[in-house]
Amino acid sequence: MHNFKKIWKPVLVVLICGFLLKGLDLALYPCTFMRNDIHAVCTREYEDIIVGTSHGKMNIDPASMESVTGRSAHNICVGGEYGVDVYYLVRLITEKQNPSRIIYEIDPGYFVSEKEEGNNYLLFYHEFPASRTKWEYFGTSIAKCNFRTVLFPWYEYSLSYELENVKDTLSRKLGGDYDISFLKSDTQEYHDNGFVDRYPVDTTQLKMTKPKLYEEGSICAQNMEYLEKTIDYCKENHIEFVAVTTPIPAATLKQFSENYEAAWKYFGEFFREKGVEYLNFNAQYYKAFSHKMECYTDFDGHMNGEAAEQYSRVLAELLPAMEGRQEA
Repeated sequence: MHNFKKIWKPVLVVLICGFLLKGLDLALYPCTFMRNDIHAVCTREYEDIIVGTSHGKMNIDPASMESVTGRSAHNICVGGEYGVDVYYLVRLITEKQNPSRIIYEIDPGYFVSEKEEGNNYLLFYHEFPASRTKWEYFGTSIAKCNFRTVLFPWYEYSLSYELENVKDTLSRKLGGDYDISFLKSDTQEYHDNGFVDRYPVDTTQLKMTKPKLYEEGSICAQNMEYLEKTIDYCKENHIEFVAVTTPIPAATLKQFSENYEAAWKYFGEFFREKGVEYLNFNAQYYKAFSHKMECYTDFDGHMNGEAAEQYSRVLAELLPAMEGRQEA
């Protein structure tokens, strides 16, 4: 009995702390568009799932693709989505549904840089439902980050802003509300298929900034490891895998031509060796879509909504002929 009294008090303290942390998480961690994306791919069936970075999020519109292919699709790309995130997202999705194709938007800069701490670190993991995949994801990636990220996931967000929105945040979470109207801003709006529609900008006022660039010999081994694991996982589960690099403005390609040419060569050879179709709209498919600045909202290659819809139809025209090419 004496030993029991010694044990139950610290256990009670741990439980109380756990409930407090969960309550603060519920009230202060914002409702992000990734919450909507994860909910969508866990509760609905899609034939095509689009993964990748912000270029994929803003350049690939599932609705425009579907108008050509007739295939349902959801875009689960986002800036800060690295190979390890993609791998576990694909694992989670296949636990909940049976997609027939994964379209992976490839940004070479993401393969020479490491995942940085910040609110994007938990953006995906935080919304995962309880599952074996979530536990493995935690052990592989999340457990290695700053302890504050794990215990206090809201700390990277503005506390003053989140306190003002506690009522709305709790209402959405407790009521299972996935309304997207509040995800609209002055510069862009989120669509319920995962696409982010950016509004056109005055391109004459844009300034060239240096994007994340591929550099020969600087590949991050973990990023390539998880790209390969995703490809292998798709093959094992009879899911078609297609790699895509979306168009970049001509001015940017010219400014950093050596970096981009080295990247296209590296990834072209890599995907050939893996037996994967690679649609690079800055190399062999350069002429398939415009590289003029008026199609974009920055020199990095994020398109405005109208251009993204047009590009997505071009991309979709190239996808149907690929079906069945990959070995099961």
